[in-house]
Amino acid sequence: MASNAFGNILKYTTYGESHGPEIGCIIDGVPAGIKINEKYIQKDLNRRRPGKSKFVTQRKEKDIVKINSGIFEGLSTGSPIALSIKNEDQKSKDYEEIKNIYRPAHADYTYQEKYGIRDYRGGGRSSARETAMRVATGAIAKKILTHVTKKKIQISGAVIQIGPHKISKNNWNEKNINKNDFFCPDSKAVKIWKNYLKDIRKKGLSCGAIIQITAKNIPVGLGDPIYQKLDANLASALMSINAVKGVEIGDGFSVVNLTGESNADEMRIDKSGNVKFLSNHAGGILGGISSGQNITCRFVVKPTSSILIPRKTIDKNYKETEIITKGRHDPCVGIRAVPVGEAMVAIVLADHALQQIAISGKLK
Repeated sequence: MASNAFGNILKYTTYGESHGPEIGCIIDGVPAGIKINEKYIQKDLNRRRPGKSKFVTQRKEKDIVKINSGIFEGLSTGSPIALSIKNEDQKSKDYEEIKNIYRPAHADYTYQEKYGIRDYRGGGRSSARETAMRVATGAIAKKILTHVTKKKIQISGAVIQIGPHKISKNNWNEKNINKNDFFCPDSKAVKIWKNYLKDIRKKGLSCGAIIQITAKNIPVGLGDPIYQKLDANLASALMSINAVKGVEIGDGFSVVNLTGESNADEMRIDKSGNVKFLSNHAGGILGGISSGQNITCRFVVKPTSSILIPRKTIDKNYKETEIITKGRHDPCVGIRAVPVGEAMVAIVLADHALQQIAISGKLK
Protein backbone atom coordinates (compact mmCIF):
# COMPACT_ATOMS: atom_id res chain seq x y z
CA MET A 1 0.00 0.00 0.00
CA ALA A 2 1.87 3.04 -1.30
CA SER A 3 -0.74 5.82 -1.22
CA ASN A 4 -0.72 7.01 2.37
CA ALA A 5 0.55 10.55 1.73
CA PHE A 6 -1.12 13.72 0.46
CA GLY A 7 0.24 17.09 -0.67
CA ASN A 8 3.21 18.61 -2.46
CA ILE A 9 5.20 21.07 -0.33
CA LEU A 10 2.94 20.60 2.68
CA LYS A 11 2.76 16.82 2.76
CA TYR A 12 1.45 14.47 5.41
CA THR A 13 1.55 10.69 5.73
CA THR A 14 -0.82 8.83 8.04
CA TYR A 15 -0.48 5.42 9.64
CA GLY A 16 -2.54 3.12 11.85
CA GLU A 17 -5.76 1.14 11.86
CA SER A 18 -9.13 1.47 13.57
CA HIS A 19 -8.36 -1.20 16.20
CA GLY A 20 -4.59 -0.92 16.32
CA PRO A 21 -2.70 0.55 19.31
CA GLU A 22 -2.54 4.06 17.82
CA ILE A 23 -2.96 6.23 14.77
CA GLY A 24 -0.55 8.94 13.70
CA CYS A 25 1.01 11.05 10.99
CA ILE A 26 4.22 12.69 9.83
CA ILE A 27 3.87 16.23 8.41
CA ASP A 28 6.57 17.62 6.10
CA GLY A 29 6.91 21.16 4.78
CA VAL A 30 5.77 23.17 7.80
CA PRO A 31 7.71 26.45 7.86
CA ALA A 32 9.83 27.18 10.92
CA GLY A 33 8.75 29.66 13.57
CA ILE A 34 5.02 28.92 13.75
CA LYS A 35 3.47 28.68 17.22
CA ILE A 36 1.95 25.21 17.54
CA ASN A 37 0.97 23.24 20.63
CA GLU A 38 -1.14 20.23 21.51
CA LYS A 39 -3.90 22.32 23.12
CA TYR A 40 -4.44 24.20 19.84
CA ILE A 41 -4.65 21.00 17.75
CA GLN A 42 -6.92 19.38 20.34
CA LYS A 43 -9.65 21.99 19.81
CA ASP A 44 -10.22 20.78 16.25
CA LEU A 45 -9.95 17.10 17.22
CA ASN A 46 -12.63 17.55 19.86
CA ARG A 47 -15.07 18.65 17.16
CA ARG A 48 -14.56 15.37 15.26
CA ARG A 49 -14.34 13.10 18.31
CA PRO A 50 -16.71 10.09 18.43
CA GLY A 51 -19.24 9.62 21.22
CA LYS A 52 -20.12 13.31 21.56
CA SER A 53 -23.86 12.78 21.09
CA LYS A 54 -26.42 10.03 20.52
CA PHE A 55 -26.46 10.91 16.83
CA VAL A 56 -22.92 9.59 16.18
CA THR A 57 -21.00 6.40 16.98
CA GLN A 58 -20.86 5.64 20.70
CA ARG A 59 -17.24 4.54 20.56
CA LYS A 60 -15.58 6.51 23.38
CA GLU A 61 -12.26 7.95 22.23
CA LYS A 62 -10.69 10.99 23.89
CA ASP A 63 -8.48 11.49 20.82
CA ILE A 64 -5.73 13.11 22.88
CA VAL A 65 -3.00 14.20 20.45
CA LYS A 66 0.69 13.95 21.28
CA ILE A 67 3.41 15.92 19.46
CA ASN A 68 6.46 13.68 19.13
CA SER A 69 8.80 15.82 17.01
CA GLY A 70 9.18 19.03 15.01
CA ILE A 71 8.23 21.47 17.78
CA PHE A 72 10.76 23.10 20.13
CA GLU A 73 9.83 25.61 22.80
CA GLY A 74 6.37 25.94 21.28
CA LEU A 75 7.55 26.74 17.74
CA SER A 76 7.88 24.65 14.59
CA THR A 77 11.50 23.98 13.71
CA GLY A 78 11.04 23.22 10.01
CA SER A 79 11.68 19.53 10.58
CA PRO A 80 8.97 16.86 10.22
CA ILE A 81 6.19 17.09 12.80
CA ALA A 82 5.09 13.72 14.18
CA LEU A 83 1.68 13.37 15.84
CA SER A 84 0.02 10.37 17.44
CA ILE A 85 -3.28 9.42 19.11
CA LYS A 86 -3.80 6.29 21.19
CA ASN A 87 -6.80 4.07 20.42
CA GLU A 88 -8.57 3.40 23.73
CA ASP A 89 -12.03 1.94 23.15
CA GLN A 90 -11.73 -0.85 20.60
CA LYS A 91 -14.24 -3.70 20.77
CA SER A 92 -12.75 -6.06 18.21
CA LYS A 93 -14.99 -8.94 19.32
CA ASP A 94 -17.93 -7.10 17.70
CA TYR A 95 -16.43 -8.02 14.34
CA GLU A 96 -15.63 -11.72 14.90
CA GLU A 97 -18.88 -12.84 13.28
CA ILE A 98 -18.13 -11.00 10.04
CA LYS A 99 -14.41 -11.62 9.63
CA ASN A 100 -15.06 -13.95 6.69
CA ILE A 101 -18.07 -12.08 5.30
CA TYR A 102 -18.03 -8.96 3.12
CA ARG A 103 -20.19 -6.03 4.21
CA PRO A 104 -22.12 -4.59 1.23
CA ALA A 105 -21.17 -1.00 0.28
CA HIS A 106 -18.03 -1.30 2.42
CA ALA A 107 -14.39 -1.72 1.36
CA ASP A 108 -14.19 -5.35 2.55
CA TYR A 109 -14.47 -7.07 -0.83
CA THR A 110 -12.22 -4.74 -2.83
CA TYR A 111 -9.60 -4.58 -0.05
CA GLN A 112 -9.41 -8.38 0.18
CA GLU A 113 -9.26 -8.78 -3.60
CA LYS A 114 -6.47 -6.21 -3.93
CA TYR A 115 -4.22 -7.19 -1.02
CA GLY A 116 -5.23 -10.77 -0.23
CA ILE A 117 -5.54 -9.81 3.43
CA ARG A 118 -7.63 -7.34 5.43
CA ASP A 119 -8.03 -6.16 8.99
CA TYR A 120 -11.74 -6.78 9.54
CA ARG A 121 -11.79 -5.05 12.95
CA GLY A 122 -13.74 -1.85 12.38
CA GLY A 123 -12.55 -1.62 8.79
CA GLY A 124 -8.85 -1.54 9.65
CA ARG A 125 -6.99 0.96 7.50
CA SER A 126 -10.12 1.85 5.51
CA SER A 127 -11.88 3.08 8.67
CA ALA A 128 -12.82 6.73 9.14
CA ARG A 129 -10.71 6.53 12.31
CA GLU A 130 -7.81 7.63 10.06
CA THR A 131 -9.45 11.01 9.52
CA ALA A 132 -8.52 12.15 13.03
CA MET A 133 -4.98 12.67 11.75
CA ARG A 134 -6.29 14.74 8.83
CA VAL A 135 -8.04 17.02 11.32
CA ALA A 136 -4.82 17.35 13.33
CA THR A 137 -2.89 18.20 10.16
CA GLY A 138 -5.61 20.63 9.13
CA ALA A 139 -5.23 22.52 12.39
CA ILE A 140 -1.55 23.05 11.57
CA ALA A 141 -2.44 23.99 7.97
CA LYS A 142 -4.67 26.80 9.28
CA LYS A 143 -1.71 28.12 11.26
CA ILE A 144 0.44 28.03 8.13
CA LEU A 145 -2.17 29.97 6.14
CA THR A 146 -2.30 32.74 8.73
CA HIS A 147 1.50 32.78 8.98
CA VAL A 148 2.21 33.09 5.24
CA THR A 149 -0.77 35.20 4.10
CA LYS A 150 -0.82 37.60 7.07
CA LYS A 151 -4.61 37.41 6.76
CA LYS A 152 -7.34 36.12 9.03
CA ILE A 153 -8.27 33.08 6.98
CA GLN A 154 -11.63 31.57 7.93
CA ILE A 155 -12.55 28.02 6.94
CA SER A 156 -15.91 26.82 8.20
CA GLY A 157 -18.12 23.85 7.42
CA ALA A 158 -21.79 23.10 7.94
CA VAL A 159 -24.18 20.25 7.28
CA ILE A 160 -26.82 21.52 4.86
CA GLN A 161 -28.82 18.33 4.30
CA ILE A 162 -29.42 15.08 6.18
CA GLY A 163 -31.32 12.42 4.26
CA PRO A 164 -34.10 14.22 2.35
CA HIS A 165 -34.22 17.15 4.80
CA LYS A 166 -32.47 20.35 3.65
CA ILE A 167 -31.79 23.54 5.56
CA SER A 168 -33.33 26.82 4.47
CA LYS A 169 -30.65 29.19 3.24
CA ASN A 170 -32.81 32.05 4.48
CA ASN A 171 -32.29 30.74 8.02
CA TRP A 172 -28.50 30.47 7.74
CA ASN A 173 -26.84 31.77 10.90
CA GLU A 174 -23.11 31.09 11.26
CA LYS A 175 -23.38 31.34 15.06
CA ASN A 176 -25.71 28.32 15.17
CA ILE A 177 -23.20 25.89 13.63
CA ASN A 178 -21.37 24.99 16.83
CA LYS A 179 -24.43 25.22 19.07
CA ASN A 180 -26.02 21.90 18.07
CA ASP A 181 -25.03 18.29 17.46
CA PHE A 182 -25.26 18.58 13.66
CA PHE A 183 -23.07 21.56 12.70
CA CYS A 184 -26.35 22.99 11.41
CA PRO A 185 -26.65 26.72 10.56
CA ASP A 186 -30.47 26.56 10.50
CA SER A 187 -31.94 26.29 14.00
CA LYS A 188 -35.34 25.27 12.60
CA ALA A 189 -33.83 22.26 10.82
CA VAL A 190 -32.24 20.91 14.02
CA LYS A 191 -35.50 19.60 15.50
CA ILE A 192 -36.45 17.94 12.21
CA TRP A 193 -33.04 16.26 11.98
CA LYS A 194 -33.22 15.06 15.60
CA ASN A 195 -36.54 13.31 15.04
CA TYR A 196 -35.43 11.92 11.70
CA LEU A 197 -32.18 10.46 13.06
CA LYS A 198 -33.90 9.01 16.14
CA ASP A 199 -36.19 7.13 13.78
CA ILE A 200 -33.26 6.08 11.55
CA ARG A 201 -31.30 4.73 14.54
CA LYS A 202 -34.37 2.96 15.97
CA LYS A 203 -34.85 1.13 12.66
CA GLY A 204 -31.19 0.09 12.53
CA LEU A 205 -30.67 2.13 9.36
CA SER A 206 -28.40 5.00 8.32
CA CYS A 207 -28.60 8.07 6.09
CA GLY A 208 -26.38 10.38 4.07
CA ALA A 209 -25.55 14.07 4.35
CA ILE A 210 -24.29 17.05 2.35
CA ILE A 211 -21.61 19.29 3.85
CA GLN A 212 -20.64 22.76 2.66
CA ILE A 213 -17.20 24.23 3.30
CA THR A 214 -16.49 27.96 2.87
CA ALA A 215 -13.03 29.54 2.92
CA LYS A 216 -12.86 33.35 3.35
CA ASN A 217 -10.07 35.91 2.83
CA ILE A 218 -8.15 33.64 0.45
CA PRO A 219 -5.57 35.51 -1.65
CA VAL A 220 -5.81 35.76 -5.44
CA GLY A 221 -3.55 33.49 -7.46
CA LEU A 222 -3.50 30.12 -5.68
CA GLY A 223 -3.50 27.17 -8.07
CA ASP A 224 -2.25 26.44 -11.58
CA PRO A 225 -4.32 26.35 -14.79
CA ILE A 226 -3.72 22.73 -15.86
CA TYR A 227 -2.84 19.74 -13.68
CA GLN A 228 -2.61 21.52 -10.34
CA LYS A 229 -5.90 23.39 -10.52
CA LEU A 230 -7.01 24.55 -7.11
CA ASP A 231 -10.52 23.17 -7.60
CA ALA A 232 -9.16 19.85 -8.90
CA ASN A 233 -6.95 19.49 -5.83
CA LEU A 234 -9.85 20.41 -3.53
CA ALA A 235 -12.06 17.83 -5.24
CA SER A 236 -9.34 15.20 -4.86
CA ALA A 237 -8.87 16.05 -1.18
CA LEU A 238 -12.58 15.91 -0.39
CA MET A 239 -13.15 12.74 -2.43
CA SER A 240 -10.41 11.04 -0.42
CA ILE A 241 -12.53 11.30 2.74
CA ASN A 242 -14.24 8.03 3.67
CA ALA A 243 -17.76 7.57 2.25
CA VAL A 244 -17.68 10.71 0.05
CA LYS A 245 -19.34 10.07 -3.32
CA GLY A 246 -19.49 13.52 -4.93
CA VAL A 247 -17.99 17.02 -4.81
CA GLU A 248 -19.18 20.39 -6.12
CA ILE A 249 -17.29 23.68 -6.43
CA GLY A 250 -19.37 26.85 -6.46
CA ASP A 251 -22.77 26.21 -7.97
CA GLY A 252 -21.55 22.81 -9.15
CA PHE A 253 -24.17 20.74 -10.97
CA SER A 254 -26.72 23.54 -10.59
CA VAL A 255 -25.00 25.51 -13.36
CA VAL A 256 -26.79 23.28 -15.85
CA ASN A 257 -29.87 25.41 -15.09
CA LEU A 258 -28.07 28.66 -15.99
CA THR A 259 -27.13 30.36 -19.24
CA GLY A 260 -23.78 31.88 -20.06
CA GLU A 261 -25.31 35.24 -19.22
CA SER A 262 -26.57 34.31 -15.76
CA ASN A 263 -23.57 32.13 -14.88
CA ALA A 264 -21.00 34.86 -15.58
CA ASP A 265 -19.57 36.42 -12.43
CA GLU A 266 -19.47 40.03 -13.66
CA MET A 267 -16.66 42.30 -12.45
CA ARG A 268 -16.41 45.96 -11.49
CA ILE A 269 -13.96 48.22 -9.64
CA ASP A 270 -15.06 49.49 -6.24
CA LYS A 271 -14.37 52.96 -4.76
CA SER A 272 -11.07 51.76 -3.32
CA GLY A 273 -9.85 50.59 -6.71
CA ASN A 274 -10.25 46.90 -5.90
CA VAL A 275 -11.85 44.26 -8.09
CA LYS A 276 -15.46 43.54 -7.14
CA PHE A 277 -17.45 40.54 -8.35
CA LEU A 278 -21.21 40.85 -8.66
CA SER A 279 -21.82 37.11 -8.04
CA ASN A 280 -19.90 33.94 -7.21
CA HIS A 281 -21.23 31.05 -9.26
CA ALA A 282 -17.63 29.84 -9.77
CA GLY A 283 -17.07 29.35 -6.06
CA GLY A 284 -14.02 31.60 -5.88
CA ILE A 285 -11.96 29.72 -8.48
CA LEU A 286 -11.51 30.69 -12.15
CA GLY A 287 -9.42 28.58 -14.50
CA GLY A 288 -8.08 26.60 -11.56
CA ILE A 289 -6.82 29.77 -9.80
CA SER A 290 -8.33 31.50 -6.76
CA SER A 291 -10.07 34.79 -7.56
CA GLY A 292 -10.01 36.27 -4.06
CA GLN A 293 -13.70 35.56 -3.52
CA ASN A 294 -15.00 33.10 -0.95
CA ILE A 295 -14.18 29.55 -1.97
CA THR A 296 -17.23 27.32 -1.60
CA CYS A 297 -17.44 23.58 -2.05
CA ARG A 298 -19.87 20.86 -1.09
CA PHE A 299 -19.51 17.12 -0.74
CA VAL A 300 -22.00 14.33 -0.20
CA VAL A 301 -21.40 11.49 2.25
CA LYS A 302 -23.22 8.21 1.65
CA PRO A 303 -25.22 6.38 4.33
CA THR A 304 -23.07 4.40 6.76
CA SER A 305 -22.52 0.93 5.31
CA SER A 306 -22.89 -0.91 8.63
CA ILE A 307 -26.59 -1.38 9.44
CA LEU A 308 -28.76 -3.80 11.43
CA ILE A 309 -30.97 -4.73 8.48
CA PRO A 310 -30.10 -8.09 6.84
CA ARG A 311 -28.36 -7.60 3.47
CA LYS A 312 -27.43 -10.11 0.77
CA THR A 313 -23.67 -10.62 0.37
CA ILE A 314 -20.93 -13.25 -0.13
CA ASP A 315 -18.14 -14.64 2.02
CA LYS A 316 -14.39 -15.12 1.41
CA ASN A 317 -15.16 -18.44 -0.31
CA TYR A 318 -17.56 -16.73 -2.74
CA LYS A 319 -20.58 -18.36 -1.11
CA GLU A 320 -23.83 -16.41 -0.96
CA THR A 321 -25.04 -15.43 2.51
CA GLU A 322 -26.66 -12.60 4.50
CA ILE A 323 -25.16 -10.16 6.99
CA ILE A 324 -26.21 -7.93 9.88
CA THR A 325 -23.45 -5.59 11.05
CA LYS A 326 -23.32 -5.18 14.82
CA GLY A 327 -21.16 -2.71 16.69
CA ARG A 328 -21.12 1.04 17.28
CA HIS A 329 -21.71 2.96 14.08
CA ASP A 330 -22.75 6.46 13.05
CA PRO A 331 -26.38 6.61 11.88
CA CYS A 332 -25.14 9.55 9.79
CA VAL A 333 -21.36 9.56 9.36
CA GLY A 334 -21.64 12.84 7.46
CA ILE A 335 -22.06 14.77 10.72
CA ARG A 336 -18.50 14.11 11.88
CA ALA A 337 -17.21 14.74 8.35
CA VAL A 338 -17.55 18.52 8.84
CA PRO A 339 -14.21 19.11 10.64
CA VAL A 340 -12.57 16.58 8.28
CA GLY A 341 -13.76 18.57 5.26
CA GLU A 342 -12.54 21.81 6.83
CA ALA A 343 -9.15 20.20 7.44
CA MET A 344 -8.74 18.93 3.87
CA VAL A 345 -9.63 22.35 2.44
CA ALA A 346 -7.12 24.00 4.81
CA ILE A 347 -4.39 21.53 3.81
CA VAL A 348 -4.91 22.14 0.09
CA LEU A 349 -4.97 25.93 0.50
CA ALA A 350 -1.86 25.95 2.69
CA ASP A 351 -0.04 23.69 0.24
CA HIS A 352 -0.92 25.99 -2.67
CA ALA A 353 0.09 29.07 -0.70
CA LEU A 354 3.51 27.51 -0.06
CA GLN A 355 3.79 26.54 -3.74
CA GLN A 356 2.99 30.11 -4.80
CA ILE A 357 5.67 31.47 -2.47
CA ALA A 358 8.16 28.95 -3.84
CA ILE A 359 7.39 30.06 -7.41
CA SER A 360 7.16 33.83 -7.02
CA GLY A 361 8.53 34.50 -3.56
CA LYS A 362 5.32 36.17 -2.43
CA LEU A 363 1.53 36.05 -2.27
CA LYS A 364 -0.67 38.73 -3.80
